[in-house]
This record gives sequence, C-alpha cells and structure tokens, in this order.
Amino acid sequence: MSEQRERTDRERIDPQSRFAERRRRLHEARSGRITTAIADRFTEIDGGTAGTLVSVELFTTVIPLIILGFGYFSGFASNASPGTVFIRETGLHHPLDDQVREAFGNSAGLRSSWTIFGVAGFLVWGIPMSITIAAIFGKAWRREQFGIGQRLLRGAIWFLLYLVMLATREWLTYTVGTGTTTHALMFVVGLLPVWIFWSLTPPLLVRDGGRGLRYLLLAGLAGVAVDGVVLPLASRVAFPALLSGWNGFGPIGVAMTLILWCGVIGVGWVVIACVGAVFWERITPEHTVLESQTA
Repeated sequence: MSEQRERTDRERIDPQSRFAERRRRLHEARSGRITTAIADRFTEIDGGTAGTLVSVELFTTVIPLIILGFGYFSGFASNASPGTVFIRETGLHHPLDDQVREAFGNSAGLRSSWTIFGVAGFLVWGIPMSITIAAIFGKAWRREQFGIGQRLLRGAIWFLLYLVMLATREWLTYTVGTGTTTHALMFVVGLLPVWIFWSLTPPLLVRDGGRGLRYLLLAGLAGVAVDGVVLPLASRVAFPALLSGWNGFGPIGVAMTLILWCGVIGVGWVVIACVGAVFWERITPEHTVLESQTA
C-alpha cells in the first residue's frame, strides 16, 4: 500500500512518469483482447455501482418526462394511456398490455402536471443525471472532470439532446413507420439520431473529448449497438418475462419491472462508455490518445 502511494506521489510530481504510465496502460490495453480490455475498464470504474445510480435517475427523471410528453402529444385524451409508449417499445400483448394501461391510467389526469414548474422540475433533475454520466465517461475515457460551471452547462445541453434523440427515434419508428415493412425500415433509420447522440457525448461530457473526431464517429457505433439495437430487442424478451413475474401486484408490479429494466439500461450506458473508450483508444493514433488522457 505504501509503495503504491509513493508511486502515485512520484507520478504527481513527475509529468514524465505520468506520461509513461499512460503509455504503458495504453500498450497493455491494445495488446490484449478487446473484450478483456472492456471488462477491465468496466471493473476499473466500478460499472455495476455506476449503472445502479444511473438507473435510479432514469426512473425518477426520464420516465416521468416520457409520460408527460405522451400526455401532451395525445392532447391529454381520456382514451389514451401513457402506458402505450412502454407497450410499443417492449412488444407487450394481452393480458400484460392491459396491466400496463391500467397502471398508468389515461392522459387526461396529466393535464394538471403540464405546467412550467411541473415540466421544469423534471428537466432540472435531468442535470444531476447528466453529471453522473459525465463522471462515468470521464473515468472510462481516463480524463479529468470539468469544473462545476462547465459540468452544469454541458450536462444541461447533453440532457436536452438526449430528449430530442428519444423523441426523434420514437417519431421515426412508431409514427412514420406504421406499416410492417415501413416500421422495419424506420427502425434502421431511427438508429441515425442514436449514432449522432452517442458520438457527440464524449465531446460534450469529456475533457478534450473532441480530439480524433473521425474516430469518435466510429466509437459512437458502440451506442448504436447497445442503445439502438441490443437494449430495444432485449426489452421485447426480458420486459414481458419480468412483468409476468410480478403478476398480481398491479401497478406496483409494473413499477418494479420498470425499475429493474432501468437497471439494465443503466448498466448498458456504462458499457457504452467503456466500449467506446476502449475502441477509440485502439483506432486513434497513439499520440492523440496520450495527449488527451489526463487521468
């Protein structure tokens, strides 16, 4: 323990030692299997704990905004249920779809919450979530954190972009893509905003995250693979199974299923940070990587 502390103190004093350590870690990561490097990075940043924290923030911030957004776009109709969003996303059928509709009620009850203060409250809560994501990406990409002012500003921009991405993908997939063939095509087209969003995440949330822009676009494919393909397809298998396990618990069962699935999404986002970072380090010129990494 004392030897490790001495080495850390020495590296803080000697910039060359820090640079040499970063080069050693980079060569070590590049020399092994990419799957091993990703698993090591996930462990290094305590990905399980980070994913759990993200899941709580998703459940308390994003889910309410999705529900309010559906209520607004449905005109707060008494014959429309916010549960429709989750039914479509997870491919639920009878009787599980009825259980979800019953749990969420109808959109008319949301009219009173559609106020400046009501919506702004959830939007403000989105900033701490974005700061959490920034910390995860900073650790995964081995960068120092921004100051509090920049974290708040960049976090707010990131969260707004995330909501725009969600709305755009939802519109393309389920509004434009109404027919079976069109739906499949629009599902693929809907991956474009996902790719753009996750490619912009490092430049927004990570110090010097805009370096190697051409390679960032390739690293953004990690977000497409996980958030755009794996999670949506997995939800159609896992979500109904989880919900069936809570059969008989009514709205509480639906809420517990959502919490569990938010946990899966939270871990998935940590995986995106790790996969993107490791992939970027492997395809980007060494000098660019070493000059960018500060942690």
